[in-house]
Amino acid sequence: LMCFSGVCGGEFSILRWPQSVVFRDGAWPIPGERIPDLAALTMGFSVEEDLPWPGLATGDLFHRPQATVLVTVKGVDKLPVKGFSYPIENAVPLSLDSVANAIHTLFSEEMPVVLQLAPSEERVYMVGKANAVFEDLSVTLRQLRSRLFQDSSILSSLPLNSLSRNNEVDLLFLSELQVLHDIASLLSRHKHLAKDHSPDLYSLELSGLEEVGKRYGEDSQQFKDASQILIDSLQKFADEMFNLYGGNAVVEVVAVKEFNSPLSRKTRSILQASQSKNENPYNLAYPYNYNYSVIFNIVLWMMIGLALAVIVISYNLWNMDPGYDSIIYRMTNQKIRMD
Repeated sequence: LMCFSGVCGGEFSILRWPQSVVFRDGAWPIPGERIPDLAALTMGFSVEEDLPWPGLATGDLFHRPQATVLVTVKGVDKLPVKGFSYPIENAVPLSLDSVANAIHTLFSEEMPVVLQLAPSEERVYMVGKANAVFEDLSVTLRQLRSRLFQDSSILSSLPLNSLSRNNEVDLLFLSELQVLHDIASLLSRHKHLAKDHSPDLYSLELSGLEEVGKRYGEDSQQFKDASQILIDSLQKFADEMFNLYGGNAVVEVVAVKEFNSPLSRKTRSILQASQSKNENPYNLAYPYNYNYSVIFNIVLWMMIGLALAVIVISYNLWNMDPGYDSIIYRMTNQKIRMD
């Protein structure tokens, strides 16, 4: 794959998508900073800038996906997964905060599921019903390690091959796969959440493969085995999430060797105390609403129309001839003549 401009720094893949969203197969590079806008467009939200990217076609505007799942894999330029893949131009750290804000603004009363998670960094961001659905999800490294050695963990089913249960780097990589398994498992116990009217958002960042490459080298057997295990796990996770949402979910994977710039993010622990209903659940300011111009024009012209209507009605009432009006005025005139 070749980039027409700039530098390619990774690969953006679409594993599963509904019929209402149309992707085209091609080698069109997508700017890394526009991937959040692409996620917003596939969910039916508006974006500040148009996205002239030929990989996304106009789909069914009346049936939008009920969930978007974006998995970022660090430490590798591409992953041979099933689906459409596109080169990334200018790979920058991804943040779906703008999409999460749009979901919260439009569906705040329905409490949609918003989950942003980076297991290796112990970075967790849960909003809405995610706090109840994923309250048992392991989020700290200690919790993840103990979860791996439970009877229901993935260690009993995964072919570890050259990976070891006694190495911290290998356990970090396997714990991220355990998180993928647990997310799908916990959601399967709350299937009604996938059938509500509010869209859900999942953003996961996996860096275990990067650590395996640093520890053993990218030409090592451990790195090759870990890559294959990750590909199989991602494919299984995509199928499970797609089926849980009744085939109405978009599952995307971003594979990037390294980001071109660091990312400064606002995060929140799942252990934080619950918030009041009137408090902004994101604790973020809303400097500009993209629907402002639409609402402004609606209010402006409605007020102008009402003002003109009041002027016209008042003018006609002031110049009304009582002789051609209701019986009240005629009775009043007769009474005046009788007096």
